[in-house]
Amino acid sequence: MKLFIYRLFYFSYGIYRKLTRRVTVSGRVISLLAIAAALTGSSNASMNYQIFTFLLSILIISIVSSLLFRDRFSANRNLPRFATVGVKLKYKIVINNKSNNIQKGLKLFENFADPRPNFKEFIETLETRKVRHNSFIQAFGYDRWLWLISRKQCAIALPIDLPSLAPNSKTEVIGEILPTQRGIFRLTGMTVARTDPFGLFKACKTISLPQSLLILPKLYQLPSVQLPGIKKHQSGGVALTSSVGDSEEFRSLRDYRPGDSLRKIHWKSWAKVGKPIVKEEQDEFFVRHALILDTFQSVNYSEILEEAISIAASLACEVQTQESLLDLMFVGNEAYCFTFGRGLSHTDKMLEILASVVACRDKSFDSIIPAVLEKLSLLSGCICIFLCWDEDRKRLVNYLKSVGIHTLVLVITDKEGKVANFDLDSMNDRLTRSHILNLGKIQEELMHI
Repeated sequence: MKLFIYRLFYFSYGIYRKLTRRVTVSGRVISLLAIAAALTGSSNASMNYQIFTFLLSILIISIVSSLLFRDRFSANRNLPRFATVGVKLKYKIVINNKSNNIQKGLKLFENFADPRPNFKEFIETLETRKVRHNSFIQAFGYDRWLWLISRKQCAIALPIDLPSLAPNSKTEVIGEILPTQRGIFRLTGMTVARTDPFGLFKACKTISLPQSLLILPKLYQLPSVQLPGIKKHQSGGVALTSSVGDSEEFRSLRDYRPGDSLRKIHWKSWAKVGKPIVKEEQDEFFVRHALILDTFQSVNYSEILEEAISIAASLACEVQTQESLLDLMFVGNEAYCFTFGRGLSHTDKMLEILASVVACRDKSFDSIIPAVLEKLSLLSGCICIFLCWDEDRKRLVNYLKSVGIHTLVLVITDKEGKVANFDLDSMNDRLTRSHILNLGKIQEELMHI
């Protein structure tokens, strides 16, 4: 039964997608009237039969007219690397009219990659948003189907009314995309459309132009976030993360001593004075923070997880400076730890990673503990973004507190400020600050952290 429903949705959506592109609203109305007249007419003399033949004639003329649209076009779009959820993106499109005629009354549509989910996604994804309140529709999962399509498509591209196109010339127009979900927005091409003289059908010319756009998580405005904490020794310096061997800050030159690494020999000075000279370096000390993103939940999507990712992206942009490091830690298929700051990677790279984060459904919260312990001796402070509050998360915060790590705890909830077993008075002290963030009030409450 479920497979039948899925196939019904799959094929009906494909037909609907083609009809909405090819047939105007007027065309659909005329077609329905023609069908109704045909079903109710009983003889050649009946008024219904005359109405049917008249409407059918109009439809045939419109269809033939749309089939005669054979002009040639090419196009090029100039998309940036990134867009951000909720921020309208404007970009340039150059359309080339390759015919010898002036083209008027044209519209340009972006063609998306097929957004229909596969059967596994349709079955496994629990209903997270109720689009309609009709129990019959919900029982068959059609609202979930529409929501999945919207999520996989990631953005909406508005149709463009083209100006008159001169023969054999290029015209520049501005397109608009409204990102709705983080992820990869895939485009397969463009369609140039022209309605027939009766305005019933659209003649379409498709231009193949595959391209993709990474949509970054929504960003919130934040106050200045200052995590207390002292500078700590970073073994091997920052460059250790991208090269082999220690790379510490240069201090002076001195004579070679037995046991010194050959990598530290200063060859120019040896050539000048005629004896081995080595570089003396000092260990680097600077501030390093961890950003722990909780991705553990039983469903593959939730609004709480999306908000957690957006908050993590916003904090990453706020906390990161040229004088500190930020370790982003989360668990997907495995535990990940990405280090940013002090020239290692830019904020764009961190946002790119966060745009692709998925829920961890098959592991427990303890899976992230090894990644935290590995960096613990280097950390000055820690930011924890939790999807819920339980004993496992409480133990992690208490352990960070016990080793003297300054910690900011953010717990996201949809229960109007209440989280089970979450006692703000017991959590807040000299080393730990904790806040509850409610869905729908995230921006307002972030301004008070």
